[in-house]
This record gives sequence, C-alpha cells and structure tokens, in this order.
Amino acid sequence: MKTLYFDCFSGISGDMTIAALLDAGGDFHKLEAELAKLSFEDEYELGYTKVNKNGIMSGLFTVGLLSEQTNGTSNHDHEHSHDHHHGHHHEYNHHHHHGHSHGHAHGHHHHLSYKDIKTMIEDSQLAPTVKEKALKIFEIIGYAEGKIHGMALEDVHFHEVGAVDSIIDIVGAAILIEDLQVDRIVSSPVPTGSGHIHIDHGTYPVPAPATLECLKGVPLKESSLKAELTTPTGAGIIKALVDEFRTIPPMTVERIGYGAGTKTFEDHPNVLRVMIGDN
Repeated sequence: MKTLYFDCFSGISGDMTIAALLDAGGDFHKLEAELAKLSFEDEYELGYTKVNKNGIMSGLFTVGLLSEQTNGTSNHDHEHSHDHHHGHHHEYNHHHHHGHSHGHAHGHHHHLSYKDIKTMIEDSQLAPTVKEKALKIFEIIGYAEGKIHGMALEDVHFHEVGAVDSIIDIVGAAILIEDLQVDRIVSSPVPTGSGHIHIDHGTYPVPAPATLECLKGVPLKESSLKAELTTPTGAGIIKALVDEFRTIPPMTVERIGYGAGTKTFEDHPNVLRVMIGDN
C-alpha cells in the first residue's frame, strides 16, 4: 500500500501542498495540462522553482494572475499568509494563449460563488476521482465560510479566499495526489500558529475562524510562532483527504518533497514536508 505522509511541522497551505507534491515527484506539466480542463487558463500563469528555505532546498509554487481586473485585489488572500503568489520565477512558467473560446463567463474569478466553482469542476473533463477530491475540499471550506458568515453553502462567495488561487491549489492538489497514485494519506497533528491576523472584518486571533472551523476533529499542535501557519485552503485539504493523524507510520520512504511557504522565520524552516512510501 502506498502511503503519503504530510509532515506539517510548519503548518500547511495550498501552495505549500502543491510545491511539496511537485518536489516529491509530481509532474508539473501534467498539473498544467489537467488544470487547463477548467477552461480559465487565460487568467493565470503557473510557476515552479526551487528555493533555499533556511538551508533546505524546497519547491516554490506560484500563481501569477494575468487578468487586469485583478488589480487592486492583491489583498484577496489576506487569510492566506502562505498563499500569496507574487513570485516571479520563470523556470517552468508558460503563458497560456490557446485561443479557444471559453463558454463560461470567467471574468470575475475573485467573486465566484461555491455554486459556480462546483459547476466549473463538475462540467470539466477531469477524472471523476480528481473531481471528487476537489469538491470535497471545496465543500469543507465553503461550509466553514458559510457557517461563520451565516449563509447557505450555495451562496458562499470565495472572494475572501482568493478564488483563482483556491481553485488552482485545491484542484491541483487533487490532480497531483491522483498522479502520485497513493492509496492512503496520513498526517501529523497540525500547528496553526499564534498571534493575530487582519481580515476584512477586523483583527482575529490565529487560527482564522474559517481555518479553525475546517480543523474540527483534526488534532492540533502548539506553536509559538507568531504567524498564521495553516490557511483555510491547507486546513480544507487536510480535513478532506487525511485518513489518519499520527507520527510517521511504519513505511519505507521512497520519495520526499519540501514545499516552501512565502514567509520566512529566523530559526524555523517554513516548509511542508511530504513523504511517499510503501508499508
């Protein structure tokens, strides 16, 4: 049985997950090709490069927004301190101008509702198992946002979560896990960080309300770092996909990946480690 282990010693976010899975052997070009099935690839540019994070060579995954109308919305990811994608790493960057017409009105991706995103995933040509994983993650995050803001799941809008980044991170994680052909997913307890963050509605203690809601039933771990280590996207991925929480299970490790977060801490490598192996 092939096991994937998330070693979340510095928390988890969407882009850290993608970067760690790529570093562990996931196929970047396959990721790009599969994400193109969502038919909004004229809005973004993906980048993947290696960076040195406190002495550890790690993958860094970035999403550049190509659309002009996203100007002025650079704070759309304010609950996601790890998930700001403003890197300019062009090692694997490709511009997408395939020219085929897009039947959907994808003009305002920073205000997509849960219902829009669900339809977008369901109507795509992605594999059924990829759709299932991605929809499960989105449902957990959407439900958490809805519960906090007092609205029905179908009405939740993902502007706060940063719709383009979220769609890429969540569907991308599902694509890569499928590509790596793992049978079960295990995770360490999850540190959320400490301190305070600023979101649209004011200053909140870490973890942010949506993150904490997603992490119900997940063992948390104390961290003295004054930062948001786990984002709603990272929390949703963990909640939806992990079969068991524990220290490293008995396994023969075959692949190891490190995914870099955007923040850098003085004495602490801000990376997500994944291990893939047989047991």
